Amino acid sequence: MRLVTAATAAAIAVGCSTIATLPPDAGTASLGVVIERADGAVTVIDFWREQVLGRIDGLGDLSHASVVFSPDARYAYVFGRDGGLTKLDLVARKIAARTMQSGNSIGGAISCDGHIIAVSNYKPGGVRFFRASDLAPLGRHDAGRTVGLVDAAPCRFVASDMDNGAIWEFDALANPVSRPVRIWDNVGRMPYDGLVTPDGNDYFAGLFGENGVAHIDLRTGRMEKVLLDYGRGDVKLPVYKMPHLEGWAVAGSRLYLPGVGRHDVLVVDRNGWRQMAAIPVTGQPVFVMARPDGRQLWVNFAPPDNHLVQVIDTATNEVIDTLDFDSAVLHMEFAPRGQRVWLSLRDADAVVVLDTRTRQQVQRFAVAHPSGIFFADRAHRIGL
Repeated sequence: MRLVTAATAAAIAVGCSTIATLPPDAGTASLGVVIERADGAVTVIDFWREQVLGRIDGLGDLSHASVVFSPDARYAYVFGRDGGLTKLDLVARKIAARTMQSGNSIGGAISCDGHIIAVSNYKPGGVRFFRASDLAPLGRHDAGRTVGLVDAAPCRFVASDMDNGAIWEFDALANPVSRPVRIWDNVGRMPYDGLVTPDGNDYFAGLFGENGVAHIDLRTGRMEKVLLDYGRGDVKLPVYKMPHLEGWAVAGSRLYLPGVGRHDVLVVDRNGWRQMAAIPVTGQPVFVMARPDGRQLWVNFAPPDNHLVQVIDTATNEVIDTLDFDSAVLHMEFAPRGQRVWLSLRDADAVVVLDTRTRQQVQRFAVAHPSGIFFADRAHRIGL
């Protein structure tokens, strides 16, 4: 691990003469990280002050990295594709703990009380559990390739078994945590990703082996197949990238999701989970992200349209703007109140910050090969 000096940070931060220094009494609520996927590093940022604070490296393969935060937002837990689980101290900007817990992992979650980290693994498959304070192992549930691991209500973990078509629920407050409290079998062929609604009550698993989505009402335990036309089985266009379910957006009583192999954003009524409409867009959507007020959707795309972002007005379900960044846009993250959006521009080695009302750039930072952007307000939101 290496902490970048002020001089080095000056070279990588566009528009900043030196690395920014937080006031000694500053809090942690506005911290965040940007994944540098090619370099095994993260850039630490303050999204409220719109500053780069530093850089931490030595994190391994971050080609499919995800991040969760401790309840006090001081620590970030980074899940690497190579099985590495790393705890970062964002204030000191250093690695606080690290373990190679598997050979291939695919994300994780943190318990509602912040005491347990759960990791979903491809190799070997299953879920492993760790103490958040020092990453000491707490137990494991062995199974097939595991995906779609989220925290859910009330203080649960939920995950899907891709190889065996099953979904498990774990009680994050139980001892041992690794024993499922509910299991749903035969949910569909090859669940490839999962999503929980912001209230933590409805879990969805996308199905790679067939059309449709497995839906579980976690309040009643009822499982059903919904959105039976959703998937890749009958698409007319080549699928350049299967959209992750984390790319779905919830705004009010509607769910917005990227069409697979289609140039559409699908609109779904949460009362019955039926498709209401399809919004034509310029390419195959990857992430459909709702501004926190729910009035706008920001959409990025798979190649060859991945240099574009379109903005949709949810009142009319119409595209109101198309933004061209001349670089692949890999990820977007809104400030908690929605006044800013940060976008990672992979080919430009940059992160840009836009005013969401004017859609004009207000900041630009040099970040090597940026991908995922994660803000610490996720610490207080279910499923993130």
